[in-house]
Amino acid sequence: MPLYLGLDSSTQGLTGIVIDVDGSRREVVFESSLQFDAALPQYGTQHGVLPHADPSVACSSPAMWTDALELMLARVAASGLDLSRLAAISGSAQQHGSVYIGPGSADRPPLPFTRAVAPIWMDSSTSAECAEITEAVGGSATLAAHTGSRAVERFTGPQIRRFYKTEPLAYTATRRIHLVSSFLASLLIGAHAPVDPGDGSGMNLMDLATNRWWMAAVEATAPGLAAKLPPIVPSSTVIGMLSPYWRERHGLPGAAVVAWSGDNPCSLIGTGLVREGVVAISLGTSDTIFGLMREPRVSPDGTGHVFGSPTGEFMGITVFRNGSLARERMRDVYGLTWNRFSSALEENTPGNDGRMLLPWFEPEITPLVSRGSVRRFELDASDGPANIRALVEAQMMAMALHSRWMGVDVKIIYATGGASANRAILQVMADVFGADVYQFDVGNSACLGAALRAFEAHRAATGQPVPWDDVVRGLAEPVTSSLVSPHPSRHAMYRELTERYAEREASALAT
Repeated sequence: MPLYLGLDSSTQGLTGIVIDVDGSRREVVFESSLQFDAALPQYGTQHGVLPHADPSVACSSPAMWTDALELMLARVAASGLDLSRLAAISGSAQQHGSVYIGPGSADRPPLPFTRAVAPIWMDSSTSAECAEITEAVGGSATLAAHTGSRAVERFTGPQIRRFYKTEPLAYTATRRIHLVSSFLASLLIGAHAPVDPGDGSGMNLMDLATNRWWMAAVEATAPGLAAKLPPIVPSSTVIGMLSPYWRERHGLPGAAVVAWSGDNPCSLIGTGLVREGVVAISLGTSDTIFGLMREPRVSPDGTGHVFGSPTGEFMGITVFRNGSLARERMRDVYGLTWNRFSSALEENTPGNDGRMLLPWFEPEITPLVSRGSVRRFELDASDGPANIRALVEAQMMAMALHSRWMGVDVKIIYATGGASANRAILQVMADVFGADVYQFDVGNSACLGAALRAFEAHRAATGQPVPWDDVVRGLAEPVTSSLVSPHPSRHAMYRELTERYAEREASALAT
């Protein structure tokens, strides 16, 4: 039976997963990861990022990504798997990063770079360019209505504009501007690869309604840009075959290569979010809520983002910076272990007798808060359990409040990330949203999503299409025994409390 390879190039490393598909059975038969810093120390990265004197600048090395791909495919070749069964390959990559290629051969690595570094999603140096693009297209609302997001510093369009302004000769010499995903896909097929709508929508350049480059934004970004951008193709497109370079170098077969996508769209598949009404909440360094949307509804306040989904629909995503950062800060302030944190959370009754706080320990993304500032309402800072309850309730109410723009009736939540092990936190989540919550053992969801995408696209291309529910079945599913159900009376109380939270948030933002 066929094997499918998924690759994921994240900020810090590269992961490969091979799945074996035998009828209705899905099984991971190979998984390997390498960290850029350790595996390729000659590039001098720190956590995958090149050091820079300006903290607003964040770049990585596309040559390093090329070498990492060599190392990973060598591991796949040495895995002992019967690689004659390898039917298709697809990939995931950190969104928003850009790679600049000049004239020359694209039939084998490395491609000729006109820019030695690639700006990545952590970069925040393009505020001026964001303002320029926004003004040129008629304002933030117009830009978001077309592209799914207001102008964002880390997005690719503003990064391209900055390159054009600061290095005009290198920009002129650039033949193709790739995303990280299409760059790595190009290496696999030995030709310039297209982009898919999932990753293309993270650029402030693609029109969501048509899945084509929106020329107003393209022309506002840099002259001659349209000719330098890859074409956009559906996510399930087979874009070529693994090139002779890889077959000769590693003895790999001529497998089909499916269009790569961004890590967020691939994670959508890797967590099984293939129907509306099921969302994932990642409780990590930042907290994130994301899920599938049938229609490209846009966040009116500009905090949420809409990307294309590999299913051909859309995904909404909202990010909150004060996630685990805030929970850890609160734990440390009161000198607690995580077990004691959970106990303190449970000591106070749901609703916390109306006591609240706005947990902006650090500048916040959602809502946009430029300086950290914790605000308490009827809450004594010395009362540890009440403050912990107020923190967790505020985080959950903020997610419920700021995901309304998606227009999705949330019935089921898959909880991921480190704090998802805390069932006391999950109970608050269930009660606030009025939804069943399941723990989800992610395990490289973006990479798994890439492998599942390779399976889906290959089957479609060979005239044997598989519904998305069946594609993810058996691998991208939650732990069924982990169910945390909401208390109906608590949910009713939290609906009212969330409106009070919204009023206090709006008042704080106004001042």
